[in-house]
Amino acid sequence: MALENGSLVTEFVLLGLTDQPELQVPLFFLFLAMYLITSLVNLALIILIILNSHLHTPMYFFLVNLSFIDLCYSSVLTPKMLMNFILRKNIISYMGCMTQVYFFSLFAISECFVLTSMAYDRYVAICNPLLYNTVMSPKVCSYLMLGTYLMGLTGAMFHTGCLLGLTFCDGNIINHYFCDLLPLFQLSCTSTYVNEVELLIAGAKDIIVPSVIIFTSYGFILSRILQTRSTEGRSKAFSTCSSHLVAVSLFFGSSGFMYLQPSSAGSRDGGKISSIFYTTVVPMMNPLIYSLRNKDIKIALRKTLRKIL
Repeated sequence: MALENGSLVTEFVLLGLTDQPELQVPLFFLFLAMYLITSLVNLALIILIILNSHLHTPMYFFLVNLSFIDLCYSSVLTPKMLMNFILRKNIISYMGCMTQVYFFSLFAISECFVLTSMAYDRYVAICNPLLYNTVMSPKVCSYLMLGTYLMGLTGAMFHTGCLLGLTFCDGNIINHYFCDLLPLFQLSCTSTYVNEVELLIAGAKDIIVPSVIIFTSYGFILSRILQTRSTEGRSKAFSTCSSHLVAVSLFFGSSGFMYLQPSSAGSRDGGKISSIFYTTVVPMMNPLIYSLRNKDIKIALRKTLRKIL
């Protein structure tokens, strides 16, 4: 095989989620349904917020970006994953694999920081409501989102650049349903020490730091809620915060379990199960958690449907 970007391997074979034939068809339809729900709900939410001017506030600005990231994030991984269930041998080219790693890293890191921005927005709205319009001005929101995408772009460049420096001699079977970093490290015939150190540093920056900021923000929010005299208001706020924290915990917990450990540690099958949460379940849950229980979204949906019908 010809040498390509320092690697003797020109293509990889993705093993997928399972090799049990009786599970292939049910899993195909399950993940196809989840992908359709993810795509349709996120796209509908983006359109709904854009069409309704009363939703043009910082909270919904971040929500539009979260939905956009989730839509792109799931589209980078799920179609290739679905092919595993219907093809006998799911092949991806070397450059196709590197491209998937780049865009997966870009949207995954961006999601970490847009969730952080959303938690900060809720902290300001609940704990400092009088300063909200000043602190969360359109200019500040734009800078936060610019920073979010820059973190995603630079993180993706570092991950992909370090991966391109590895050599893959003959092993080309990836025990995963997409080109993930840790399974690729295990296939390399050169040292992955630098890559593993870079991944742990990136994990601390992209997982631990945002997690601390988010949970600290919600800690202040819950403290403020406890001071609320209205039982109904307190119950509603607790309900909203708990659902947000479930989504955040699932995303950061599953991704932390996967990346905040050496490549030699843990089971790869366990890694695949963990990956399902942050690549498939969370992008589907986010628009449902952040919008279905939201009164403004329900009003906007009714108004939009009334106009259409």
